[in-house]
Parts: sequence; C-alpha cells; structure tokens
Amino acid sequence: MHQEPHASRILLTGWFSFPDGEATAGDVLALRRVEDVLRRAGLTYDVAWSPGFRPGALHLADVPPERYERLVFVCGPLHGPQIEELHRRFSHCARIAVGTSVIDPDDPAVTGFHRVLARDAPTAEPARDLAARAPALPARPVVGVILTHGQHEYGRARRHDAVAREVTAWLRGKDCARLELETRLDTHDWRLCATPAQLEAVLLRLDLVVTDRLHGLVLALRAGTPALAVDPVAGGAKVTAQARACGWPALVRAERLERLGTAELDRWWRWCLASGRVAARQLREEFAAGTGRDGAEELAAALRPLRAG
Repeated sequence: MHQEPHASRILLTGWFSFPDGEATAGDVLALRRVEDVLRRAGLTYDVAWSPGFRPGALHLADVPPERYERLVFVCGPLHGPQIEELHRRFSHCARIAVGTSVIDPDDPAVTGFHRVLARDAPTAEPARDLAARAPALPARPVVGVILTHGQHEYGRARRHDAVAREVTAWLRGKDCARLELETRLDTHDWRLCATPAQLEAVLLRLDLVVTDRLHGLVLALRAGTPALAVDPVAGGAKVTAQARACGWPALVRAERLERLGTAELDRWWRWCLASGRVAARQLREEFAAGTGRDGAEELAAALRPLRAG
C-alpha cells in the first residue's frame, strides 16, 4: 500500500466505533468488504473501534480529526446523536455512508453526509448488504459446551465452580465458534431441546464437545463427536468412570487442571480435533453394534426370577 499524506487518509467508522456501540458479525464483515476495496484501490485508511470491543486499537476519542480528509461510515442504520456528533467533529471531512439503512431521509444523521450509498432507503432500490461479498473466511471448529454448576451431592469434593471458570476463560481465548448446550430437556422453553433426537441433531454437526457432564461425554461420543471431558469432582467421580468404561482418553481431572492449568486442555484439544475424530467415530460404531457392558441385559436377567408378593 502506498503512503498518502496524512490529510488524505480515510477514517473508517461504524456502530462498531462508538464507546456504547456494538460490533456485530455483519458489521465487521461489511467493514472487511470496504477494506478490501480500499486496499485494492491503493487507498490508505484507519479503522476506529469501540474500546469495549478492541481495547488496544484506535479509538474515536483518541483520533485527531485533522489527520483525515475523508470519513466513511459503514453499515447499520443512520440515526441518532452519535452519528450527528461525527458530522460536527469531522465537519472538515468529506463524509460518505455506505451499506447503510435510511429510515428518515430528513434525519440530520443522514443529511450530514455528503453522499449516502444506502443498502435500503424509502425511495431507492435496495442493494445487497456489504457482508455478502466480504472476503472468504477460514474455517473454524464448532464447539459445543456442556457444563454443570450443580451436583451438590458431592459435597466438599465439588470443584464445579472452579472448573467452569477455568474452562470458560480458556475457551474465550480459543479461535472457534462456541455453542452453549444443555442436556436438560424442556417442552416449554424454546431455547432448549425437547427431545433427545433434537439434541443429537446438534451434536452430530459439531467438531468437538467440551463438557464436565457424564451425559455430555456419552452423548457426544454416541454422535461420533470427540469430547474433551473435565471431571469436576476432586479424586474423580462419574465422568472419570464413564471415560474409563468407554475407553475414552480425553479426560482432565479437576485437581490436574488446578495443578497444571490449561496445558492439559490444550493438549487434548489438539488431539480431539485430529486423532479424536476417528476415535469418536469408532466408538459410535461400537455403541451402535451393542458392544460393551451397560447393565441392561443384566437387569433383564435379574428381573426374570423376581415375583411380587
């Protein structure tokens, strides 16, 4: 990219720039589309980010307006005092809005721009959203997260809260799509699955499940999806026992997590997303073939000689 004089630089802004704004996936992809076009045109630009979203980036409050000749507002609706303040603060700039929604053409937030390239407006033909043609994104693993904060029956051996804090803080730093799931079924709450088949439909589509629940482990493996299991009970309890019964190695005990930190999680994360895929599919086939002891056949045999009375 060639270097232009400071006064000819472009400042890219949007709702993702305001301190109390928000960064949506669509807005950021729209920004990526604009950045791609500007780079190919050889134009120099900066992006102003919300400090809440990107603390270490360039923020509007720190921007010297005189450094810029042009301001571009990307995506979102054109309304409100924050956009009007942009017009006042950058009054010396040529101001353009692109990929935006115009609700009221006479709104000062709209009329303050020298040009508006709207995606939708009352009297204009709609244009495709900028996000649709943003540069292609690299694939990322989709990870289901199934945690429990209960199981008080384990008393002083419970490490559930500490495990949940450690695991969720670790997951926050992973470049993956996280999907919080619940094994509890509910026929009234639309956010929860109402049948095991509905939950299995989700698990089948995941790359990995991270869980501290016995059934989080079992149901993931039943779907052929690798599970990174953490036993939240000191000394090991039913999660450890079930991993052993299934011959599943990707298990971290609570005390090991406390002692070694997230290094063990990282190790099993890598294994699950590589060799673990094959191992989980093999276990799914074993489950379907009916191999392994689960007690059901023994129950039937035990019931036969029993009579009431």
